[in-house]
Amino acid sequence: MKITEALLAEHVVFHNLFDYVERAVPSIKTIAEIKGLARLLGSMLQTHSQVEDQLLIEPLEPSFSHLGQAENFHEEHEEIDRDLAKLRTTRRLPDARKLLLSAVHLSRKHFDKEERIVFPLAERQLSAKSLALLGKRWEEQRTSPIAHVPIPMTD
Repeated sequence: MKITEALLAEHVVFHNLFDYVERAVPSIKTIAEIKGLARLLGSMLQTHSQVEDQLLIEPLEPSFSHLGQAENFHEEHEEIDRDLAKLRTTRRLPDARKLLLSAVHLSRKHFDKEERIVFPLAERQLSAKSLALLGKRWEEQRTSPIAHVPIPMTD
């Protein structure tokens, strides 16, 4: 499996999670539930981003710089992280809802850009052999324990 196929498959899972969050958030009654969803989303996004950055973005970094997109992609990750970080400290349910939905919206936009720009760029810039080798590395990372970053469980 090519790295682009593997990451696109992960995107499908995320889009389903985004759909669920968008449907569920308006009817959630407690801030703890919102924060729980945010921790789940943040944990999944963090793992996905680390793998994606290491296996796909780094090999394409010169092309991103040439296109003027390198900083933009990193800024988008930081913006999503900021919303999720703010959510951890908010005390008001409406604010928590707004921040979680904002993180989902920003993530959707970022994923869309990856699907329209990054994945096709990888298919053009990297050989079929390289894409398959990176796909193998993705598989190895997904089937073995990965470095786990602790997620704060406080509300």
